[in-house]
Amino acid sequence: MEKFGKSQSVKRVEDQRFLTGHGRYVDDIAPEGALRAWFLRSPVAHARITELDVSEAQEADGVHIVLTLADLEAAGMTVAMKATAVRNADGSKGARPERPLLARDRVRHVGEPIAMVVADTLQQAKDAAEMIALDFEDLDVHLGLATGGPDLHPEAPDNLAFDFALGDADAVESAMKQAAHVLTYEIGDNRVIVNSMEPRGTYAEPEGNGRLHVAVNGQGVWGPKESLARHLDMAPDDIRVTNPDTGGGFGMKGMDYPETFIVAHAARALNRPVRWMSERTEAMLTDNAGRDLTTTATLAFDDDHRLIGYKLDTVANLGAYNSQYAQPIQTELFSKVAPGVYDFQAFHMRCRGVYTNTAPVDAYRGAGRPEAIYVMERAMDYAARDLGVDPWDLHRRNFIPADSFPYTSATGQPYDVGDFARVLARVEQEADRAGFAARRAASEATGKLRGMGLCYYIESILGDPEETARVDFNADGTVSIFVGTQSNGQGHETVFAQFLADQTGMPADRITVVQGDSDLIAKGGGTGGSRSVTVQNTATLAAVETITDAFAAYLAEKEGAEAGDIAFDDERFRIPGSNLTPTMLEVAEMARAEGREDLLSHSRTTKLENRSFPNGAHVAEVEIDPETGKVTLDRYTVVDDFGNLINPMLAEGQVHGGVVQGVGQALTEHTHYDETGQLITATFMDYGMPRADDVPMFSFDTESTPSLYNPMGMKGCGEAGTVGSMAATANAVLDALATRGVTRADMPFTPHRVWQMLQEAENAAS
Repeated sequence: MEKFGKSQSVKRVEDQRFLTGHGRYVDDIAPEGALRAWFLRSPVAHARITELDVSEAQEADGVHIVLTLADLEAAGMTVAMKATAVRNADGSKGARPERPLLARDRVRHVGEPIAMVVADTLQQAKDAAEMIALDFEDLDVHLGLATGGPDLHPEAPDNLAFDFALGDADAVESAMKQAAHVLTYEIGDNRVIVNSMEPRGTYAEPEGNGRLHVAVNGQGVWGPKESLARHLDMAPDDIRVTNPDTGGGFGMKGMDYPETFIVAHAARALNRPVRWMSERTEAMLTDNAGRDLTTTATLAFDDDHRLIGYKLDTVANLGAYNSQYAQPIQTELFSKVAPGVYDFQAFHMRCRGVYTNTAPVDAYRGAGRPEAIYVMERAMDYAARDLGVDPWDLHRRNFIPADSFPYTSATGQPYDVGDFARVLARVEQEADRAGFAARRAASEATGKLRGMGLCYYIESILGDPEETARVDFNADGTVSIFVGTQSNGQGHETVFAQFLADQTGMPADRITVVQGDSDLIAKGGGTGGSRSVTVQNTATLAAVETITDAFAAYLAEKEGAEAGDIAFDDERFRIPGSNLTPTMLEVAEMARAEGREDLLSHSRTTKLENRSFPNGAHVAEVEIDPETGKVTLDRYTVVDDFGNLINPMLAEGQVHGGVVQGVGQALTEHTHYDETGQLITATFMDYGMPRADDVPMFSFDTESTPSLYNPMGMKGCGEAGTVGSMAATANAVLDALATRGVTRADMPFTPHRVWQMLQEAENAAS
C-alpha cells in the first residue's frame, strides 16, 4: 500500500467532448417530450401573502398542473427542507425555522418560490404564471450584518440563528494581559454570487413499476436520493438518481434546493417526464450565495512579535433561511484552520449567525476555510504594518516549525506535516521579491501605485472520509471503475483512470470511469471539500490490492505455485518457475474463458481516519491608477504543498480556477441589495464576473511534504487556490494604497471604491 501515482501531466480526456459541444448536461438529455416547469417567485423581499389564486393559470393553454404548498401537503409530501444546526455556546441547538418547499403564507427573500406551473412549453408555463393572482402585504426588511430588526422567524428572536463559541476564553484573556502588543481589526468578507457556468437544473421521469428517475446537475447522487425519499415518502429503492456532466458546482450545487423535489412530485403526479432549467437572473436570485460575514480579530504579541493569543468575533449572514449546511460553514468548518500556520495555543472564537431578507448563504469553494484564512492573513498583514515589521518576517517568526509535526493546532486539528519556511523561501524567489522595489519605482514614474501582498494558507480536507471503488473487467477487454465522487469539471475521468493505470499497468484508454448513478453505485460521498482524489484513490488502491490478491491466488492454483510467492510489479504477474507473465487484463481474459465470473468484479471500501492539510504561499502584485481607482493584477505567484501529485497539470488547473474565483471576489464581484431587499446586481451587466483579461499568467510550483494520513501521501487541491488568493490580492491592494495614507481596506476593490479610499485618505491628510 505504499505506491502512489507516477505524477505525469496527462491531458484531460473529457475535454475533447466538452470543447466540441458534445457534453451531456442535464438540459441536453431531458427526455423527449418532457413537460416544462416554471416557478412563480416572490417579487419582494418580505411580505405576508394575502391572496394566491391559481385557478385561472390552471385553465391556461398547455397547462397540466399548478402546484402550491397546499397542493404538496395534500399529496402527502414532507415540505420542510432539512438543515444542520450547530450547538450554541450555552449547549442549546441553533434555530431551525421551517424552510418550506414553496412559500407558506409569507415570503422572506426576492426569488423565493411560491408556485410551480407545468405546461407543454416553457412559454406556456411562463404565460400561465403571469395569470396567478398574487397579492401581499409588505413587511419591513432586515438587511445587514446585525441582530435585531423585524423578525423573519418566530423561532429566532432578533433574527439570531445561532451563537457559537469554541476555544478557551480565559486563556486568551490571560494572553492579552501578558502581551506587549494587542491589536484589533474589523475585517469584512463580501457576499458573492457563485455563477457556475451551467445554472441549476433537473428533470424527473417515471420509469414504471412505481420507480422514479431524477437527474440532477449537482455534486453527487446519494444525498438527493435520500432527500427525495423523505420528501416524496417513497422507498429509496424506488428512486434512481443520476448526475450527468455538470458545468461547475463550487459547493453551491452540493445541497438540496426546492425545485428538485417539486419537479419530481409533478412527474409522479402526471406520470409524465418534467424538466426545469434555471435562467441566469433566476439563478442569481435563488442560488445559495457565498461568504458574507464580518469578523473582529484581536491578536496578542509578545515583545519578540510572537503571536500568543488570538480572538475572533464574527457575525455571519445566513440569508432568509438555513440552507442545508449553512450553520456549520462559519463555525465548525471555519474553526478547522482558524489558527492558520502559526505556533500558538490560546484561541477563542465566537460566531453569531443572523437571518436577513436575502438569498440563503451556504458553501462556496472552500466553505469556511477561505473565510478563516482571509481573516488571519489580513490581520497578520495589518499587524505587521502597525508593529513596523516586515510581513514576511512576521510570518517566518510565527510559523509552526517543521520539526514540530505532527502538530495539534489551537483548535485541535491534527496537522500531519509541513515545511512552511521552505515553501515561503521558494515563493519569495519565484515572485522575484528582490526586484519588487524596482518595479514599484517604475510604476510610480508613470503615476501609478504598486503593491505586493502575501498570504500563507492552510486548509483542511472535508467531506465523507469513506469511499468505495469497484473495478469490473468487461467482456470486450475494457475495464470500468465505479466511483462514489462526482466530477463538476475537475477532470475525474482522467485522473481516476490514470491512477488505476499507474497501479495496474492497464492502458488508461481502456479504462472507463463510471460515476453519478445511484443504481450502479450503492453509496458514495459525492464531491466537496477537496476530498475526491485523495479519498477515492485510497479506495482504488485498496481495490487494486484485492484484485492482485485474487488474481495471484487464481494463478497459483493454475500453475501449482504458492500465492504468496507470486509477485505483481505494477504491470505483470511474476510466477516462480514459470515463463508465464500475464498482465491483469490477460488474467481477467483467462478467468472469463474458464467461467470464473467471481474474478471479474472487485470492490473495496476504505475510510481515512484523518484528512490531509494542503498549504502554500500566494503572492499577488497589483498596479493601481489613482486617477480612476482601477486595480490591475500584474503578477501572481503560487507555491503549494499538495504532497504527492498524480497529475500536476490537473492540479495546476485547479489552482488557476480557484485563484481567479478569489481574485474575482477581491476585485470585481460586488453583490448589492438595495434598502428594500431587491438584488441590484442580478445580471452580468451589473455583476462583475472576472474575465481572462483581469488576470495575468500564473506562476505555479510545488514544494511537497507527503501527507502521513493516506497511503499515497496526497493532499487535496480543489479549493486551495481560493483559500490563498483572497488575502494575497487584498494585501497587495492595501500595500499599494498605503503609500497614499490608506490604512484599512476591505473587498471588493472595484474602481469606485478604491478611488473613494484614496480621496478619503487625501482629505484626512489635508
